[in-house]
Amino acid sequence: MTAEMPAPHKRPAYEPAGRLLKPPRFDPDMKRPISTVAGVLLILLRVIAGVVVLVSIATGWDAILSDPDSVLEGFDPTPEGRQAALWLVIGTGATVLLIDLALAFFVYRGVNWARVVVMFIAVLSISTSFTAWWAQGQEIEIQGTFLSLSIDILLLLALSSRSAAAYARRNERRPDTPA
Repeated sequence: MTAEMPAPHKRPAYEPAGRLLKPPRFDPDMKRPISTVAGVLLILLRVIAGVVVLVSIATGWDAILSDPDSVLEGFDPTPEGRQAALWLVIGTGATVLLIDLALAFFVYRGVNWARVVVMFIAVLSISTSFTAWWAQGQEIEIQGTFLSLSIDILLLLALSSRSAAAYARRNERRPDTPA
């Protein structure tokens, strides 16, 4: 650098833990950052993908059950039992998707616990995919695992950003901040 141009101000590659653990400054009027909006859009994309999966399960239910590897434990092999199993699968999946929608709403509103829960679910999903690949040799294919894995990784990156964390914690007061 020449004498006329000072070196740009750079952040260090590491930060002291005490600074990272401090809540951000109290700012209830903080604008919603793009990382939070992107995280919510990724949650909604995950919900849409879940709806597509549930529809494909419902339309291909007979083909799934005709596979010799599929077994309905605890259900009658009768048509009524097969139908009950389908409704159980669809109902459970729909409940999970509704919870995901509620979490998306709370993340959009800036609720920190919802952001943390969504990130925890993403970590569990990524870890499950990795474990299945590592231990069982499950292939990661574009039609299946790759889409959900990429959404979860992007979701984790978006919601763990500084701006998303600061927005979710914008209403917290530091102990040294006047009321």
